[in-house]
Amino acid sequence: MHMNRWLILAVLFFARFTMAFQFQSAAALSPFLIEEFSIGLAEIGFLIGLYFAPGIFFALPGGVIAARFGDKRIVSLGLLLMLAGGAVTALTNDWNVLVAGRLILGAGGVILNVVMTKMLVDWFAGREISTAMAIFINSWPVGIALALIIMPMLALSGGTAFAWWALWVLVAAGFVLFALVYRPPETPQTVAATIETVPLPVTALVMASLVWALYNTALAMIFSFGPALLVQQGWPVTQAGSIISLFMVIFSIALPIGGIIADRTGRKDAIIHLSLISFAIMMPVVVLVPASALIVIPIVGLLFAFGGGPVMTLPGEILSPASRSFGMGVFFTIYYGLMTVGPRIGGGVADATDDAGAAILAGAAMSLIASVALVLLRRSRHQMPGETPAR
Repeated sequence: MHMNRWLILAVLFFARFTMAFQFQSAAALSPFLIEEFSIGLAEIGFLIGLYFAPGIFFALPGGVIAARFGDKRIVSLGLLLMLAGGAVTALTNDWNVLVAGRLILGAGGVILNVVMTKMLVDWFAGREISTAMAIFINSWPVGIALALIIMPMLALSGGTAFAWWALWVLVAAGFVLFALVYRPPETPQTVAATIETVPLPVTALVMASLVWALYNTALAMIFSFGPALLVQQGWPVTQAGSIISLFMVIFSIALPIGGIIADRTGRKDAIIHLSLISFAIMMPVVVLVPASALIVIPIVGLLFAFGGGPVMTLPGEILSPASRSFGMGVFFTIYYGLMTVGPRIGGGVADATDDAGAAILAGAAMSLIASVALVLLRRSRHQMPGETPAR
């Protein structure tokens, strides 16, 4: 049966969209969870970061497992884990059980993130791969933006359990759509069933991983603690979610534009530094001047998005084809490790200071450190013999 690859992209987009929606649900419902479970922002940060914890263990062997048992089967398992974890989350009034449910659905989400990217490459290799990847990646900010708007509205109208179950139905729709529609391409790409361990440019790879991980952790501070900051500053809870949602909408639109600009100008590093430093400078303004939020947050969403695509090209730039499989596993392991602890750190700082703005300031510091990591990456590349430094 011939299958249109754009239909396949739509199915993969929707499945990953439900993952983003489910991930963001904890932050979107944070005011309700704080009241219901008598917890603080540190616990909210822990709950957010917990979603990524399974990635520390699954990122490296994920491709091998999918090659052994089949991509569709493993992604279906991931979606079922998301449904199981979502049901546990909706049914419980106990904090420890909520944590267990979050861990289960996070395990499913990690499987989706690792394997579906490979699926997309199988369908689009050599044919509009950049366009397809830009659309696919945008499922994340779109899901986050909508969760920030919809989940608080659902909780206000029917309670947190009602919001959790509505989310469960969304994930179930993603599972049914994927199970019924997805087919592997007629000429699938060959994937090795083992990971080949070859010498890696360790320093450069670690620095590239840090740039990507800190970029995303800084971003997580916005959609995780931005609503709490705005509520703290006096914004209504639904309006606070809408402002952060606007940030994510602008971010999703600008994300592919940054990649196009970088490709056409060749000024990749300059765009990354602009992105990171603008975040580090402008987000503290929102903390210090509450009235600036409606203007500054959308501007930051635009500028910060420009760096996303160029940052994601860094590992491909420094890894040889022979080292790419194992190297990307290392890259994502570091990413998931930092994304697990980052929100916990942000929430802990916010609780210690009794100020959600402290988490945003922590994100600004992370963004600045990412800029430094890029400089160190380039220096390590210059020191590697026989290589021409990238622009």
